[in-house]
Amino acid sequence: MIVRSFKDIEGPDRLVKAKSGTWESKRIILAKEHVGFSLGETILYAGTETSMWYADHVEAVLCVEGEAELTNDETGEKYPIAPGPMYLLYGLEKHTLHIKNDFRCVCVFIPPVTGRYDHYENGLYPLVTEPEG
Repeated sequence: MIVRSFKDIEGPDRLVKAKSGTWESKRIILAKEHVGFSLGETILYAGTETSMWYADHVEAVLCVEGEAELTNDETGEKYPIAPGPMYLLYGLEKHTLHIKNDFRCVCVFIPPVTGRYDHYENGLYPLVTEPEG
């Protein structure tokens, strides 16, 4: 059993701040827990824009605070995101979040993230795995 709080998160693999300065993420469950997914809380900062692409991951995102506009970069479709709605990225969608005010969300990744990386310049997250054990 694991009992852990977002407020207790410390260390470079659990508290990740983007080099771009646009977001920070508290990774509460990581690949090293070997449960098949990772769970984190991410805050994206007001007035920023972050382009992302998960070619190797499925991500579910639940907004719990703030407002953003989600753009599917491949189709041009735009979606307002505020507390309540979730979105699921499962088709390798390239997407951009335009943050209106500080945007806090809970994210689940499959396969799980390790917490040791940031997005590449093209928005991609690398696929990094943990050894079994």
